[in-house]
Order: sequence, then structure tokens, then C-alpha cells
Amino acid sequence: MSSSAQFGSGKISSKIVGPTALVALICVIAVSTRVVQIGSIDDDRKKAFSKEEYGAATFPGVFKFVIEHSVDVKDLGPAIAANPSAAGKKYGTETGTGPVIPVKFTGVAGKGSSGIYIVAVDGLDDVLVRVQTGPAINGTELRDVSGAISFGQFTNQIEYQDAGSAINNAMKKVVFQAVDTADLAGKKIAVTGAFKLINPKGWLVTPVEVEVK
Repeated sequence: MSSSAQFGSGKISSKIVGPTALVALICVIAVSTRVVQIGSIDDDRKKAFSKEEYGAATFPGVFKFVIEHSVDVKDLGPAIAANPSAAGKKYGTETGTGPVIPVKFTGVAGKGSSGIYIVAVDGLDDVLVRVQTGPAINGTELRDVSGAISFGQFTNQIEYQDAGSAINNAMKKVVFQAVDTADLAGKKIAVTGAFKLINPKGWLVTPVEVEVK
């Protein structure tokens, strides 16, 4: 018996049909197969982003950077007064909406409002210095101050924003654990932190260290 299949007037050999079909099947599989690297964004096994874990793991590095790079207000104040742009470039990390500058100062806390204290700092009579103490800590100064944390390290914008609040929350647990934030008015405090230079006459500082004198 012949091994060929008859179609009209032509003949197609089974020896050709078999390998051809196999090649076509392999092509279909290759096209429809997605290669996923373990640990990548597309890997379903990748661990979901945890704000608490990220904040706890990241804040120590942020703290170290701010402590090591903080500029004494005696130097920073005159520099900003003379040339805000130059001071921002020299002492800060650019973020696209203004440089974030690490700073340290000592002053007397005034009356607090919504967790924010105005601090009277010697030598900064023309500058409104405010310090965040919570319970709500706003802004991304601690996330952005070192320049080492970028959007590309996260899955999306929401996760990137969550990273900022996670660091703030971790800071709050460490910094204000032994500080009565409801009773700072009239007290002398030493602060090390960071602020975004938008208004040279108004600084809103997010601390990494607060000491009540």
C-alpha cells in the first residue's frame, strides 16, 4: 500500500507532512510562551511590597546619611539668604520640585499645631522654621534626601509614594519613642533632619533626630 496521501492531482508525502507539522507546533509554542525571570516584576512568586518592612529596613540608612551630611544652620542660613539656588546645589539633592537639604539646629519650640512646631532658631530671625512631630508625617524628604532611592526601583507610582510614607512611619517609631510630642512648647530642642527648599523664608523640617535639652 502506498504511503502517500492523494489530494486532487497532487501527492503530499507523509514523510514531509510529519516534520512540517512538528516545526509549526514548535513555532506556536515559542510565540505563546513568556519567559519570566524569577524575582522579576512579572514573577507571580515575587513578594508583595510591605511598607512596614521597607520602612524598617531603609530608615537606618537614611538616618546615617542625614546625620553625616547635615549642614549646621549657622552655615546654611546665610548661604540660602545669599543665593538659594547655589545653596541648594551645594548642600542638597535635586528632586525636580526643589532640592532636599539635610540640616541641624537648636532652638526653642513654640506652640504646636497639628503636630507641627515653630522653632525659634538663633540667627534665623527672618526664617520660619517648623518641625514635624506627627502623628501625621507628610512629604518625601526622607525618601529623597540621599538621592539613592528612585522611582525605577519600584513597581509603580503608588508603591514609590508608599516608600516615602513607610520611611516616615519608621522614623516616627524611632525618633519619637522617648519624646513627648504633645509637650514641646517652650522647650529647647536639638533637631537634625531634612527639608525641601521651596521657600527660602519657610522651612518645614522632617527630623531623623530630636533631642529635648
